[in-house]
Amino acid sequence: MSTGQDGQRSPARPPDPARVPGTSAAGDGAVSEPDPDHSEDAVTLPGILPGPAGSNPDGPDDLPPGVARPGHHRTGGHSPFVDFDRSSWARLGETSPLPLTAAELERVRSLGDHIDLDEVRHVYLPLSRLLNLHVQEGGRLYRAYRTFLGGTAARTPFVIGIAGSVSAGKSTTARLLRLLLARWPQHPRVELVTTDGFLYPNAELKRRGLMERKGFPESYDRRALLRFVTEIKAGRAEVTAPVYSHLVYDIVPDERLVVRRPDILLIEGLNVLQPATPRTALTVSDFIDFSVYVDAATVDLRRWYVERFLRLRETAFRDPQSYFRRYAELDHDEAVRHAERIWATINGPNLAENIRPTRSRASLVLTKGPHHDVTRVRLRKV
Repeated sequence: MSTGQDGQRSPARPPDPARVPGTSAAGDGAVSEPDPDHSEDAVTLPGILPGPAGSNPDGPDDLPPGVARPGHHRTGGHSPFVDFDRSSWARLGETSPLPLTAAELERVRSLGDHIDLDEVRHVYLPLSRLLNLHVQEGGRLYRAYRTFLGGTAARTPFVIGIAGSVSAGKSTTARLLRLLLARWPQHPRVELVTTDGFLYPNAELKRRGLMERKGFPESYDRRALLRFVTEIKAGRAEVTAPVYSHLVYDIVPDERLVVRRPDILLIEGLNVLQPATPRTALTVSDFIDFSVYVDAATVDLRRWYVERFLRLRETAFRDPQSYFRRYAELDHDEAVRHAERIWATINGPNLAENIRPTRSRASLVLTKGPHHDVTRVRLRKV
């Protein structure tokens, strides 16, 4: 989810500011991931592709141990991951036609998200092909189960989780994957639900003293979100979800999104990969079949957030109905200071405490460089 201290209308889901730094720690015997913020932490295990987000795969010859040469990927004999540089990942989609036009891409792109057809061809087309393989294999497993159990129950939707920080571009990733996956003939019915709809209404957040922690795990109705996902995976013919407005920054009363047993359901949000708490037996991530985490260095995420806030100040904030109408009157320096304060007090802590620690749970990590382009892909082995 990308809820923050602003609101905006956009093609499918307007970007809004608000919500950092953090490293992923590992205990004895645990696998430690490379952190895009700390390159010195990245060379701790053989077979793990090190380097900060945005490190140049075409860089000098004195690459640190474990880094694949340009155009190659490293499987890492003792690592549970396969790491790809951009060119080796792009080759995985070379035989697939690009089923997308520039106009269609423009409609799904979030404000400030710098993505073009080359990026789609090199990064997201191979990813859609990989996801298509997973969905097809899931179908084969379902048919084997049905034969083994002698049942006749219909197959349940394949659920894909999309996670990452505010301003990382996960909303564009989710909308783009929805479009690409629906173009594969094996699964034309693809739906997208964001976890924003499962935030508590503002009145309830105020009652609980959580308005300044909107986007943190405790600001969601986690029981309702878990119930929604379990009903999807139970094969219910029709499941509904609340609707969130980024313009008014609140749940829309008496409006529901209806999901009718799609082939694939994408669930996008800040906290979709969170593990269960000590008081809960199950969590949303237990029902996700494949997950993608959109990653970037904290310094880049913070800069992208401030840049987006400034753009919103000139666009969505000027709507008379906008919850953030007051920000439209700020001058440039005041707007920068306000955006940086939101990042430091809301987005940053949430990323460090709750979002980035879930990165290691993802099936695949897309790591972006400082110019929004994906420079590295990490895939969990099967």
